[in-house]
Amino acid sequence: MIGFDYGTSNCSVAVMDNGQPQIVPLLNKNTIASNLYAPDRDIITHWLNQQLKGEQQSNFQKERQVQLQKSQRALRELAFDGIETDLVFGKAALEKYLEDPEEGYYIKSPKSFLGASGLAPAQIQLFEDIVAAMMSNVKNLTEATLGHEITKTVIGRPINFQGLHGEESNRQAINVLTNAAKRIGFKEVEFQFEPVAAGFEFESSLTKETRVLVVDIGGGTSDCSMLLMGPELSNNDDRTKHLLAHSGVRVAGNDFDIQLALQGIMPSLGMNSLLKTGKPMPTSSFYQALAINNINEQTAFYSAQNRRELVQLSRDAKEQNIVERLITVHDHKLSYQLVNAAEQAKIALSEQDKQSINLDDITDGLSAEVTKETLRLANNRTLESIGELMKSAVDQAQCQPEVIFVTGGTAKSPVLSEFIQAQMPNIPIIVGDHFGSVTSGLARWADKIFK
Repeated sequence: MIGFDYGTSNCSVAVMDNGQPQIVPLLNKNTIASNLYAPDRDIITHWLNQQLKGEQQSNFQKERQVQLQKSQRALRELAFDGIETDLVFGKAALEKYLEDPEEGYYIKSPKSFLGASGLAPAQIQLFEDIVAAMMSNVKNLTEATLGHEITKTVIGRPINFQGLHGEESNRQAINVLTNAAKRIGFKEVEFQFEPVAAGFEFESSLTKETRVLVVDIGGGTSDCSMLLMGPELSNNDDRTKHLLAHSGVRVAGNDFDIQLALQGIMPSLGMNSLLKTGKPMPTSSFYQALAINNINEQTAFYSAQNRRELVQLSRDAKEQNIVERLITVHDHKLSYQLVNAAEQAKIALSEQDKQSINLDDITDGLSAEVTKETLRLANNRTLESIGELMKSAVDQAQCQPEVIFVTGGTAKSPVLSEFIQAQMPNIPIIVGDHFGSVTSGLARWADKIFK
């Protein structure tokens, strides 16, 4: 049995060993980035079919007849062109995509889309296959490391996958994750809120009963849980009465990256400039170019109609050559590159006050400089959402926390940690393992419920 953090930015796995959670190395690292690259989108179903056996495979082949036929056509074309047909995962997937963004199919953070409204059945099936492929890769790596099969898992989930349609979105996302996990061989699948799992890990360090506000700022969602925790409570199989309140929004690390790119990079592509009429440049296309966590916005940006509109926009601009850089983003499919560049700058700003972003992929010699203040100002609204989230959990619980436990990769940013402390200045903050607290807590819960 494992605890499985299928995260927006990274995946990780933990097992219990002598009563303590141990992170399982995946390719010699504690995490693997939640990225997938395929030379053609249609071969994902074929790759997944090859991973399955027996009844699971025969059922899958019946359900995916049309997709598997497309896979065969895509495989023949790739073979004719001498292109490798394997899927690539993790950091290697990003590197493969960056080699030639115009070729292949690359997806980062599919978890961000799982609760999206308006998805057609074919889109839901595609996301299920993408998730199953990624889970299969992680499961195979885990079993290779441990030397035995894994059949039971507790998977972490956010409080809310999407802001729209509430529980309907949550059900859709949970169904996709459950179907994918069972498809690849997990016989028993349970879920636990990610901030609650992080709380279980923090609880192991407590010496007395304590009210804990867990603030989990991940890649795709921010979640808060007010929990009653302590050594005398930890042995209970039913923790329902100890889970005092939950709140969650689809605002997190990806939004920090997108907002930093919007404010730090897009002015170099014409945002905030003027039209020939003297009116300000419309900003919708600049946002759409960066909205990698919104399938509808990305579809709109990369449409043929939008390209025609971008050409007209550049003609209407006072500085046509600068706005034409946005057409370059469209033509060379550079959305992920821009957001990734902002993400790397955000990480660098954890250690330094300013960072230069290389934009040679758009125009030779082009760069943009961002600072901690750029990051802070760009994300004022995002930070306010996290503050409201904390307040909502406290209001629901009708009590104040005695300690704030902060986890999640985005929590490494000093801009965020300073903000959280300012919300509740008299309450001590404990910063957990940014990437391991949730995973370890999921393993603890798996050990408890599957015994």
